[in-house]
Amino acid sequence: MENYIKMYEAIEKVIPILEKEGYKINDPWDVVEAFEAKVAEYAGSKYAVACDSCTNAMFLSLKYLNASGKITIPSKTYLSVPGLILHAGCDIDFIDQDWSGTYRLDPYPVIDGATRFTKGMYIPGTLHCLSFHIRKILPIAKGGMILTDDKEAVEWLKLAEYEGRDRRVLHDEMPEPTINGWNMYMPPEQAARGILLFNELAENNDDCGGSWKYKDLSSYKIWRK
Repeated sequence: MENYIKMYEAIEKVIPILEKEGYKINDPWDVVEAFEAKVAEYAGSKYAVACDSCTNAMFLSLKYLNASGKITIPSKTYLSVPGLILHAGCDIDFIDQDWSGTYRLDPYPVIDGATRFTKGMYIPGTLHCLSFHIRKILPIAKGGMILTDDKEAVEWLKLAEYEGRDRRVLHDEMPEPTINGWNMYMPPEQAARGILLFNELAENNDDCGGSWKYKDLSSYKIWRK
């Protein structure tokens, strides 16, 4: 019960702020959608889908695209990236590539943007994935988001991250899933914290990571063939 109280305290704190900004808040999921809208406008995309991590944002993006075959990534990146590629049913091709803030999961239009969060950052025509980890520019604790201009992608991603069902339907009603989804959504209390941090953030921010920050994963035995 204590955890639920803390959850609603965070939400209640942000509601008057959102209502002053013109958002209508009728239930906790409106807070998530307000966070998505604010980040999309800031980034320059039409839409945004909040989820529980950048890792899962990239995984869901690859699943939406029915990705297969080999995906090329920099050898110096975060540890979870080659893992999510394999879990998505693809193979890894490491290359020596200098990068800062973002890079592409080539040949797919999926962007690992975990270390960039600045105004106008969206790369058009992509599924541009963000990280809100405690060590990132917007340090919620753990969270992610997918920026896109593709409405069909948004509809699929919102179902896929919430066990294949509408996240606004109460759990007690146990609606039948429309797709075989995952449990990768961002809860409203995390979105509330994200909004509070976002409202205090500078518009323009330097990248917090790049190829200089990570070890060369191509040398790890687990991914050698």
